[in-house]
This record gives sequence, structure tokens and C-alpha cells, in this order.
Amino acid sequence: MANALNVGFVGLGNMGWPMARNLARAGHRLTVRDADGARQQRFAAEHEARAADAPAAFREVDAVVTMLPTGRIVREVLLEWQGGLGQALPRGAIVIDMSSSDPTGTRELGKALAANGVALVDAPVSGGVPKADAGTLAIMIGGDDPAAIERARPLLDTMGKKLFLTGPLGSGHAMKALNNYVAAAGFTAAAEALIVGCKFGLDPAVMVEILNASTGRNFSTEYTMKEHVLPRKFATGFALGLLAKDVAIAADLVEAIGAEAPVCQLLRELWAEAATAMGGSVDHSVALRHWEKENGVELPVRPAHVSA
Repeated sequence: MANALNVGFVGLGNMGWPMARNLARAGHRLTVRDADGARQQRFAAEHEARAADAPAAFREVDAVVTMLPTGRIVREVLLEWQGGLGQALPRGAIVIDMSSSDPTGTRELGKALAANGVALVDAPVSGGVPKADAGTLAIMIGGDDPAAIERARPLLDTMGKKLFLTGPLGSGHAMKALNNYVAAAGFTAAAEALIVGCKFGLDPAVMVEILNASTGRNFSTEYTMKEHVLPRKFATGFALGLLAKDVAIAADLVEAIGAEAPVCQLLRELWAEAATAMGGSVDHSVALRHWEKENGVELPVRPAHVSA
């Protein structure tokens, strides 16, 4: 590949693995790192990548992609891991943080990396594991260096289908948090409606079909409820703790700018309570089971209703 780049990729979880794999398939030369050493070695073996056990392994990369659970972990990797990955990068390298990070922390991290001649672009994603696998994610891009964004674009094009420029550094992460707040609101409303309807005597599967043919339709009714809640699979691939974290980032943003958003504040409490009750590592759709217990009802196990 004539335009192949040396790319570092940190974080080979449910989303990171297919994203990194798509970069490898596009011909880019990868150096990978994951907290799970066995997973790191397996990816390296399957995709002819270099496994990194120290920051020095990234000394010749053109760009590093981070896909990690929190902005705090991103900061630890870049600034603290064995002296900091950011210190090992060559001047002129780009860090593309595709994690769901705190926008204020992103701006602070950008200043720290700039001192070493490294540019930071925030480019969080939406679309879940299916779109990560297909390379069709929606990507929200923030950055203060237009040239760095343009250099990052060929990598982002490999992982996403819809790329949006959101503004200065941190704006991508702000948009991602607000998107996930809206997604959480849709799931919460749909879950409450199904629980209330079930207690009243309505068939939840019929309810989902009606919602999807009506104005209550949203991503959760079209996908999560239909594919994971009604059949009781609870396996979307997105953890409860991570969604609770994203809603909290949105709520923190509300407070930081002095806005009034009571629904966002309430959802932060509801999702934090669900994560505490059910565990942060379970699928986010398991939050419905917590709310079922609070209401003394359990939705029947059945596929979504299909009209004759």
C-alpha cells in the first residue's frame, strides 16, 4: 500500500479490536498494546502486528490511536506508563483519542502532548460493535490543528463512514457524551414504558412494534429492545459502567458551563444507581433488570412481535 502508515493502537477491547483489524486490513503497519497481554499477543499474531510491552515500541509511529474505557486511562498511558507513551513518540506524531473521554481533560492532555511536539485529535465514535466491525462508524472529530486532522483522516476513513468536524479540541468528546446522554434517555424511557405497560397487561413485544411504527421510535426501540431485551440476551457489547460514565461526563459538562439540564442530571443518578446495583462490567441493557426489580415485574422472554 503506497500510503501505508506506521500506526500505534492502544486498547483492543470489543470496539478496539475490529477497529485495529480494519486498519491492518487497509495495509497499515500496526504496533498494538492492550492491558490483556494474551489478547495483545493474539491480535499481533493474527494481523502481523508488533506487540508493544513498553513505550519505546512506538518510537517510529506516525500516529497512535487510543480506544480505552476512560479519559483517565488515556492520560495514564500517554503521560505515566513507564514515563509516558507521549514522551516516546517522535515529534510531529499524532495521537487520535477515539475513547469516550472528558472534554476538559482532553484539552489539558492536548497541552501536555504539544510540549513534546505531538498533536492531539479527539475522534470518539458511535455505532457500536456492528459498525466497528464493518468500518462504518460515525466519528466526531475535534482538534486545534487542521493539518493534524487532515493527516488523521485516512485512518479515520478506514474505521468510519460518517466523519463530522465538530470544532476545537475536546468538542468531539463533548458531542459523544451528549450523544450517549440522548441514547441513555431513549433507553430509559423505553424501558420504563415497557415495564409500566407490562404491569398494566400490555404485551411488551407488541409495544415495541407499535413504538417502532410511531413517534416513540428510537435506536433502543429499533435495536436494543428488539434484539437484546425482549429475547433476554443483554449482549450489545457496551458496558453499563461505560454508559453511566458517559452520562456523567455530559452532566459534568452541564455544570461546567452553568447550563440547566435537569433530565441529564436525573439520568446521571439513575444510571449510576443501576451500575452500582448490577455491576459496571455487565451489558448496559442489564439496567432494565434493575428497574424490573424495583417495580416487581419481569418482562416475558419472547422475540419481538411480527405482524401477519
